[in-house]
Amino acid sequence: MSFAHPSVLWLLCVLPLMALYERRFGPHARARFRFSSFRLLGEGRVSGQRPGSFVLTLLRLSAVGLLIIVLARPQRGQSWEEVMTPATDIMLCVDTSTSMEALDFKPKNRLDASRDVIRDFIKNRRRDRIGLVVFSALAFTQCPLTLDHGALLGFLDQVKIGMVREDGTAIGNALAACVSRLKDSEAKSKTIILLTDGRNNRGTVDPLTAAKTAAAFGIRIYTIGAGVPGGAVYPVRDPFFGTRYVKLPEEIDEGMLREIAELAGARYFRATSLESLKEIYREIDRLEKTDVKSKTFTDYRDSALPFLMLAFALFMMEGVLSYTVYRSLP
Repeated sequence: MSFAHPSVLWLLCVLPLMALYERRFGPHARARFRFSSFRLLGEGRVSGQRPGSFVLTLLRLSAVGLLIIVLARPQRGQSWEEVMTPATDIMLCVDTSTSMEALDFKPKNRLDASRDVIRDFIKNRRRDRIGLVVFSALAFTQCPLTLDHGALLGFLDQVKIGMVREDGTAIGNALAACVSRLKDSEAKSKTIILLTDGRNNRGTVDPLTAAKTAAAFGIRIYTIGAGVPGGAVYPVRDPFFGTRYVKLPEEIDEGMLREIAELAGARYFRATSLESLKEIYREIDRLEKTDVKSKTFTDYRDSALPFLMLAFALFMMEGVLSYTVYRSLP
């Protein structure tokens, strides 16, 4: 519920003052006999308050409060926004190879940390169509371009290491899958954000060829290399000795990732910690701001009648009770 004149609701602050006035100077405070001596009243109970005055005051103040709400014009309805042209189409391209299980983005591994950061990135891009491609030795579209970010976040939550049974890093195939989703887009800006911790060692498409193809379609590619320099600790599960941790050598091909970004008119970033990864996605978010034409539609209906009817009923109830159950003299 919303109000057409919300500032009127400040009048509700007067109600406590009205309650104080009723107690000090209202009818129940004035309605009393004056005697020179209380002995005339015998042993009876002396009280300056009319029976039921609290109930009558509560009914009156409640009715006044409801009338103030009526003056504020309560409304029910809905509004929606029609985007005339998508601002930006973004394909998120995430590496799910086993090396993404390295523990250098504490307290989580590389993939879990990346998923959390990407989730925040999606929530900040509500006007953009966003899709998701995951890859290791193979690449496939986890979610096509969509404005339904709730569904996209659901698909993102399902991303895990080993979801593609063959291990490896097919960067070229992953970029090709993203390009196929973006090449026919009519958005003002088309972008791929590639996150990987390895080098291209699988697949049938050369990454640089994929980058040149993306550039031909006006698609920018931001590349992110994830991992600390020199390698990171990686959990190995042994059926006999349980989980043990070994040092995983650094495998990021920074030269290739930088060249991909340059060919496709964007930038390369290196993420060495969770905080640096967050800052990278914030930087990309700032770089990919695009104005968008939109129309906002609003359909509201006044819903003051129930409040008005209830206020009238409370006034009537006060009047009836004051002349019947709580009637007093003088």
